[in-house]
Amino acid sequence: MASLRRRKVKAGPSEVYGGIAGSSGDRDNDYVCPVCFDTIEEAHMTKCGHSFCYKCIKQSLEKCSRCPKCNYVINKPDQIYPNFTLNELILKFKGKLKDKKRKTDEQAQLSRSGEVQELVPDDLDLANVNYLLELLSHKKQKLEADAEYAESCLLKEFLQQVKDRKKQQLEQLTREITMLDSDSQAVEDRIKEQHSKLTACPDHLVPNGFDPAQPTILDAACEDSFNSSPKASGSKPPRLQSSLQMSLAQRRKKMSQHFEDLEHCYLNMRTSGGVGGPEGGGGRMEDFTDTLAKFTRYTSFRPLASLSYAVDLFNGSSSIVSSIEFDRDCDFFAIAGVTKKIKVYDYQTVIQDAVDIHYPTLEMLCQSKISCVSWSNYHKGGLASSDYEGTVTLWDANTGNRVKMFQEHEKRCWSVDYNHMDPLLLASGSDDCRVKLWSTNAEHSVASLEAKANVCCVKFNPESRYHLAFGSADHCVHYYDLRQPRQALSVFRGHKKAVSYVKFLSSQEVVSASTDSQLKLWSLSRPNAINTFTGHINEKNFVGLATDGDYVLCGSENNSLYMYYKGLPKQLMTYKFDTVRSVLEKERKDDDSNEFVSAVTWKPGSRVVVAANSQGTVKILEVV
Repeated sequence: MASLRRRKVKAGPSEVYGGIAGSSGDRDNDYVCPVCFDTIEEAHMTKCGHSFCYKCIKQSLEKCSRCPKCNYVINKPDQIYPNFTLNELILKFKGKLKDKKRKTDEQAQLSRSGEVQELVPDDLDLANVNYLLELLSHKKQKLEADAEYAESCLLKEFLQQVKDRKKQQLEQLTREITMLDSDSQAVEDRIKEQHSKLTACPDHLVPNGFDPAQPTILDAACEDSFNSSPKASGSKPPRLQSSLQMSLAQRRKKMSQHFEDLEHCYLNMRTSGGVGGPEGGGGRMEDFTDTLAKFTRYTSFRPLASLSYAVDLFNGSSSIVSSIEFDRDCDFFAIAGVTKKIKVYDYQTVIQDAVDIHYPTLEMLCQSKISCVSWSNYHKGGLASSDYEGTVTLWDANTGNRVKMFQEHEKRCWSVDYNHMDPLLLASGSDDCRVKLWSTNAEHSVASLEAKANVCCVKFNPESRYHLAFGSADHCVHYYDLRQPRQALSVFRGHKKAVSYVKFLSSQEVVSASTDSQLKLWSLSRPNAINTFTGHINEKNFVGLATDGDYVLCGSENNSLYMYYKGLPKQLMTYKFDTVRSVLEKERKDDDSNEFVSAVTWKPGSRVVVAANSQGTVKILEVV
């Protein structure tokens, strides 16, 4: 039949483009931008000889100063030049495509008209022609009516779905408002109870100028008017109330800055687990109260002391601090890094000294650059270190003597950790894709865990003798039971690059750091991350990670220390290290610095943290 005799139409421009990805030898590839995979617009060429759309190469260089095709370093955006020759060729190419498309359309139209003519016999009389026209008219009307009916049905479905969604949102808002009213009433009752306790205090505990008949600072806070707090006639406001006002104002400011995150956290806590209203939600409300209090508790870092790990104060290029740890009783802390030295400082001496230069109480020299140190939780002065040669060394920090050396790792050893429950057991992780277990009483490793990629960090569960976690270059956190070493209990996936640190917040929670500029909080009972923390920069270096159970500290490649609260994804606050310059770098700007915060630790049971950067500058800070 004539309907089967279809003429093949040549490929249009869209089909020409579609073939580019499948054929590297297509000549049209020369006119395609390697970034957007479309015909180049306003061609510009890099120093390495590759051409791109001007908009594409400009946006690419703003994100990364490298050629998108060959990774050639392009330091300045003005190092790209117009490619006039290619622009002319592209214009001609586009003209040819338009002509080709026009000819193709004309051929298709002629083909369709020819097919229609073939369907209509030449011997039709006028009556048959009129009948055929009337038949086609009815067919057209039916097709138009069907199309309009389908459009109306689609519109009705759309409106109904919008209505259903709005009803669901209204029901959700109604539940949330009911829940908020209930929680607000509970808080008001709590405030009245606290007010009654304050009025019932003995006279010698009540601040001067306090009048029970007048509103207190709590009432003033609820009314959003701090100026209404009582003042004794002819006297200054009570110091206690003044400090409360200042503290509450600071906390309110922090709450306003992170209001959306806090709102999201509140609704998740109050509605998770099927709790959608005030009934049965008391525990969840207490959880959020704790979250709000801890998130707004601290506002800044207060420097307590500074010291230097650097060997040469005029050239800090080889003074990266890789690890800082406090000993069992928090009397001493050890600093180690690429200078091949472990320096042990007396904490109280450093804090109390008014001088700017502090000297270590003990200094131990290693054979290679040190990657990590770990104190024994049982033996005072027991210290372990790992280094770039793959050696794990045990030290007696009381005398500074080397006690034992383990040299079974075949490549660089990144991490070492003492078990908190077993005083003889420690573990190490290495680039040889192994986690090795050591006993202080044995000359060789007692067990080995095989990983599929480089092991960057290892950490024992603080409340278990048999469980440990390690981070790997396979982007995962692996959790093992040493009694079943052949297979991991859990593998936590979610990072996009190598996991550089793992730390336990508790026996059931782990936080991990990665060179994808993210921290992730994991529960050992769930496969997916509980929370993801972003804000710091970490793309290539080990920047340190520490936690006290509620707060998480990490370094950043913008030479700053970042602090997060485990319940919210954004940073709580930051501390910027000063840029250290050598004599030859006086003109260098802070933004040009390659310095980064490389190590951090908490002083257990306190608000004190110790952090260091790649120039060997060590800061002892208090969270206030």
